[in-house]
Amino acid sequence: MHLARYKSVLALPGMRTFMLVSLIARIPGTAWTTALTLSVVLDRHRSYAEAGAATAAFTVGLALGSPLLGRAIDRGGPRPVLLLTGLVSLLFWNLVPILPYSAVLALAVPCGALQVPVTTLVRQSLAARVPEQVRRQAYSLDSMAVELSFMVGPALAVLAITQLGEATSTLRVLGVGLGLSAAVLYAYNPRLHDGASSVGKAGAEGAEHAAARPKAKAAWLAPGFLMILAVCAAACMMLASTDVAIVAVLRGHGQIEWAGIVVITWCAASMVGGFVHGAMPRPLPMTVLLLALGALSIPIGLAGSWWLLCLVVIPAGLACAPTIASTVDGVSRAVPAERRGQAMGMHSAALTVGGAIGSPLVGIVIDSGGTGWGMAVMGAMVCVLALVGITAQFLRRQQVAAARVFEDYSPARAAYETGS
Repeated sequence: MHLARYKSVLALPGMRTFMLVSLIARIPGTAWTTALTLSVVLDRHRSYAEAGAATAAFTVGLALGSPLLGRAIDRGGPRPVLLLTGLVSLLFWNLVPILPYSAVLALAVPCGALQVPVTTLVRQSLAARVPEQVRRQAYSLDSMAVELSFMVGPALAVLAITQLGEATSTLRVLGVGLGLSAAVLYAYNPRLHDGASSVGKAGAEGAEHAAARPKAKAAWLAPGFLMILAVCAAACMMLASTDVAIVAVLRGHGQIEWAGIVVITWCAASMVGGFVHGAMPRPLPMTVLLLALGALSIPIGLAGSWWLLCLVVIPAGLACAPTIASTVDGVSRAVPAERRGQAMGMHSAALTVGGAIGSPLVGIVIDSGGTGWGMAVMGAMVCVLALVGITAQFLRRQQVAAARVFEDYSPARAAYETGS
């Protein structure tokens, strides 16, 4: 295992501070789903369906806004985007408790589109500040930080609601937290371009860079990049399905109070998997990781008690962080530096879309055939998508190999035919 590469990442100037700042900035953004759902159900005394509609509307906004905010970061830097999104988040979450439900529903999409883009910024900055040879380890650390934030954020939201007796104050705390996240990142001003790709070089080098830019702009939206987004969406679809299945299994056995322990076990296994993924000398391809994620998630729906569910989620959890980390690493390598913000925004949108598809889809199957069938169907679907990706990668490698043989053969043939 290449543990020394983890040390080299953390030894980079300012890296430990950056990782700590990014972890703290992420936590408020992981709590909004829990806080908004409980606010609609507990404070407004409305149905879970209406709470789901509000969170779905906000999710649509997130998916639409992520690429646009990423493009704005590419063009104008992070600070104008952080100023706008920080103010919008602060105002929106403080107004939600006093607005009518219909107004919350109407504002959820535009305000979701202007959510503070912490993940996009962090991952774009990692690509700029970490050398390519240890970037996989950096994104493995980032995935572990994401798991840790998801262990802390929702738990803090539930704790705040139970202590305060209402979700209203928690929503206001969430708004302040998101505003502070934007303020911290604004003050930190994360670096988004490395020296090799910075804009504004003079002389022949600058002209060469400018001439190459239109070609890079046209080429980065290639099938390989789109496949990365597909893997990302499929992985998050599986994760969202697992979230629903955990609740369904525990509710079916009257053990819903153990949901927190199961989720923490799942996230901890994911952190371990992310660490091992970064330490491996040769990582598994993202499509193989996706296949493992889908296959290992199928038994989750068959668990008969909370402790058995804790055991069953561990193998699936081991594949979570590595799959997501491999897609982030793939995006960072597939696009030019001046397009990383938009590409990372599209990656975040793919995650959001996958989650938005997975939750209702597995819910429909669970309502029709039970939790076991729900996870079996979703796991099989993800496995099929992974096999399609593996086949496409194999055919692409064959095509590239054939093209290289042809290129090597052509000069020799030309020399033979001319008699030289």
